[in-house]
Amino acid sequence: MNTATRSISLNNCFVMVDDPDAALAFYRDAVGLQVKTDVTNGDFRWLTVCAPSQPDVEITISKIGSGFPMSDADREALGDLMAKGLLSALIFDVDDVDAVFEHIRSTGAEVLQEPADQFYGVRDCAFRDPAGNMIRFKADKPEVADLPGAGDRGEG
Repeated sequence: MNTATRSISLNNCFVMVDDPDAALAFYRDAVGLQVKTDVTNGDFRWLTVCAPSQPDVEITISKIGSGFPMSDADREALGDLMAKGLLSALIFDVDDVDAVFEHIRSTGAEVLQEPADQFYGVRDCAFRDPAGNMIRFKADKPEVADLPGAGDRGEG
């Protein structure tokens, strides 16, 4: 490993939305994220949220066309991709996928996938945020050897 890059860590990722206030309500009130920064300078708004258990990784809620130089055609293309749910996704680790699913579903969020065990070793579920972005919640499935009573079978 190069010593110059040893200290690199993820600090920020972006979620493009059409309505930052609707997105903020979803991520804060339904998902339980905390507002880290919310400042405005003219037409530009810097709005970030973070998981309470991971305050060093910020998710920037960015309005399409704000803060990034782009043509009207690019802005329209991004809006079309976002409306189809093809623009970006976030995946959160949780302790209990089923409990998180029931909580977020109770807020009226659009369900994309109910909790399911996946062949790649996780249990997960998925929603759309108000802009159409896919948000997934996952937990690693316990190894069979870690399940209660697994060591008590078939011996003796």
